[in-house]
Amino acid sequence: MRLAATVLCLGVLFAAPFAEASTTQYTVRNRRIEPNQPLAVALQEAGLPVEQAGAVISALEGVFDFRKSRVGDQFRLVMKGGELDFFDYRQSSVDEWQVRRDGDKFVGSKRAIEVEKQVGLVSLEINNSLYEAALAAGEDPLIGMVLADVFAWDIDFYRDVRKGDRARALVEKFVSKGRILRYGEVLAATYEGESVGHKRVFRYEMPDGRASYFQEDGSSARKAFLKSPLKYAHVTSRFGSRFHPVLQYVKAHNGVDYAATVGTPVWAVADGTVTVAHNTGAGGNTVCLRHTNGFETCYLHLSKFGAGVRAGARVSQKQVIALSGNTGRSTGPHLHYALKRNGAYVNPLNQNFPRTEPLPKNLLPDFRAKLAPLAQQLDAVSVAAVGAQK
Repeated sequence: MRLAATVLCLGVLFAAPFAEASTTQYTVRNRRIEPNQPLAVALQEAGLPVEQAGAVISALEGVFDFRKSRVGDQFRLVMKGGELDFFDYRQSSVDEWQVRRDGDKFVGSKRAIEVEKQVGLVSLEINNSLYEAALAAGEDPLIGMVLADVFAWDIDFYRDVRKGDRARALVEKFVSKGRILRYGEVLAATYEGESVGHKRVFRYEMPDGRASYFQEDGSSARKAFLKSPLKYAHVTSRFGSRFHPVLQYVKAHNGVDYAATVGTPVWAVADGTVTVAHNTGAGGNTVCLRHTNGFETCYLHLSKFGAGVRAGARVSQKQVIALSGNTGRSTGPHLHYALKRNGAYVNPLNQNFPRTEPLPKNLLPDFRAKLAPLAQQLDAVSVAAVGAQK
């Protein structure tokens, strides 16, 4: 929706670029970038004269990469007596550019946003969903995706979550003006669940700079395979015989279907080599990977292949290999995921893969020393919660 308003020297949306007498009139025009609309065209369609639109573009050259302009980006024109006085362009809470009048010329710059990194405790109790639990705790719902990443080897955050489950995490938070912009690394986390039991992991940086997650005894939190090829999605069709919705007869379903909107990132469940990366007809756009110990995985009905994903390419666990879609013989957007062992299809949902190599023994003393304060902070939350219930 396009807006236009006349205001009397009020503070503007993203900053306060002027402070003059209260009788000065300004016209403020708020707009968004439309599909196939370059910024120069958007400025002119917002009513900015051609020469002033050119001046804005010139002021931003070398400051803003116009190729990164996206549909939905916000911009605002502050007009004074029909002349541009101020322009700002916003992509996110931390990505904003401005053009200010300086005498007879315009000067462009990227607005400096103060961002503070904090380490905070997140404590969630799940009554309905992880999403609602995050909101109830005053957290950004994205914390659910962060936890799904940390526990990806042990917990499927759609199938395994039960009412009354609890999650706690010591996590980095990037904050601006008291608002969480994003989450960083999870330093330690616990999950207490009815179906998965008690899980507890700690982030540890190896001497070579690589970081991974380990359990308290030094065993790896990682497994050879993830529990799901999606961070968070629910199963709509399980492994086994079923009535095929398109072919209209009972047919073996050699995989698992996950509900996923078109464009959902699909990650490799394990390290492997790409054997298939093309349209296979009924399967639509398909990626298949060959793994160790005779395992193979396939991902069907994709909308797009990941960067560099082609036959012969090596991929790593958690690498985004494609985006989900609705191609091939499909009744709606979803991901079909199949797992083979020694050439035969097996049920992906009932596999129990071993953990990867534990922490080397010579690193255990350092690991225990570093996890001790993290464990103490996690336990403090638990003790406080128990005390509150008494």
